[in-house]
Amino acid sequence: MSLRTSPVHDLAMRRAELAPERAFQAVGILAIVLPLLLLLWLFGGALVDAWPRLGWDFLTGFPSRKAEIAGILPALAGSAWLMALTSLIAIPLGLGAALYLEEYARPGRLTALIELNIGTLAGVPSILYGLLGLEIFVRVIGMGRSVLAGACTLALLLLPMVIIASREALRTVPHSLREASFALGADRWQTLQRVVLPMCLPGVLTGVILSLARAIGETAPLITIGALTYVAFLPDSVHSAFTALPIQIFNWTSRPQAAFHVNAAAGIVVLIALMLLLNGVAIWLRARLQRRVYW
Repeated sequence: MSLRTSPVHDLAMRRAELAPERAFQAVGILAIVLPLLLLLWLFGGALVDAWPRLGWDFLTGFPSRKAEIAGILPALAGSAWLMALTSLIAIPLGLGAALYLEEYARPGRLTALIELNIGTLAGVPSILYGLLGLEIFVRVIGMGRSVLAGACTLALLLLPMVIIASREALRTVPHSLREASFALGADRWQTLQRVVLPMCLPGVLTGVILSLARAIGETAPLITIGALTYVAFLPDSVHSAFTALPIQIFNWTSRPQAAFHVNAAAGIVVLIALMLLLNGVAIWLRARLQRRVYW
């Protein structure tokens, strides 16, 4: 003899089963909405303060002791130099290290030690990289307080992140595709060049661009190696003295005059816009290069 339950009882049981899932969904939505609202509030406040100074004259002007005519062109040029040189240094080294660890290195104590150190370096405070860059690149190698020294320091900061992102992208390529390439007579390098790298390129580029978006806002390493806070010229070589947008913002915020604080707010808006642009490029490249593979 079977026991039958009423529809009301079944509905109550169903709601009780779904209650933990709905609570988790609510917590997840709250975890997304709150940081976004905080970011919008901060960005909106900076935008309101910066609105009187935002304009073409601000972007193309040089620093000045008069806040009303000061601009950020040398800082923008210095940031562009830094990002270009940092990319040229960090991307080949990081991708090469990831390829070696994923495709060539044999499991063992040495490989495990290298992986442990990479994971540890990814969490090291950025100012320690600045101290390392000051000692090695500025003093020992003798680069001085140049764009090249700043780029090498930021490259050290980005290397662990680039390696980790590249390795994760390489792991998304199924081993069956590698085995199929080997079965057709391709060697390991041909398999990497024609099968693995094209498949993982969207993930690699996304990780690299997100890492660069973090580097463009770093201040502590550049201050540590001695980047200038007042530069009235544009860098013309890798050996030139330089400043960067975070350094310029730091300089303005340290001034007591309210007009310089308005300039700092305008610089913050420009910096956030550049970071959002880089993140948007990463999303666009991932969508553009993403390929669907059926296996």
